Amino acid sequence: MQAKTAKESLTVLTDIVLPGETNPLNNLFGGELLARMDRAASISARRHCNQIVVTASVNHVAFNKAVPLGSVVSVKAKVTRAFKTSMEVFIDVWVEDTATGEKLKANEGIYTFVAVDHTGKPTTFVPEVIPETEIEKERFDAALRRKQLSLLLAGKIKPNDASELKALFD
Repeated sequence: MQAKTAKESLTVLTDIVLPGETNPLNNLFGGELLARMDRAASISARRHCNQIVVTASVNHVAFNKAVPLGSVVSVKAKVTRAFKTSMEVFIDVWVEDTATGEKLKANEGIYTFVAVDHTGKPTTFVPEVIPETEIEKERFDAALRRKQLSLLLAGKIKPNDASELKALFD
């Protein structure tokens, strides 16, 4: 199985915020944004491994800026790192000011997907990721620390086995 660059998994979903998708403050519902992020991340993960993928976890979501009614929203997802059966996908959410064309980063998230076969059983056909840009390299390196932290908190590894986390404190 041949490794792939991070950019090969890039997925961009662009849409407008409609009245039925907003809260009483006329901002996009958080759950609606999460669904958009999940769809983009799912496509990205599937592009990377060419397998069926399922969402394993939503590791981080930051709702930094409200997304107002009528906004043009672009959800950009890219696989940051692949492991044995799983992939971490980083999602950036951009809001476009339609009057000026300026794009502002509003939110971000990190999701984990698992590649599965037609029966839903995890498969190991997940190619490695080759990061190219500086931000891809930063996210690639940080993905291993996030995975170790997740495993540590779940009790699946011992603190001494979290070598990347230990290195932060040595």
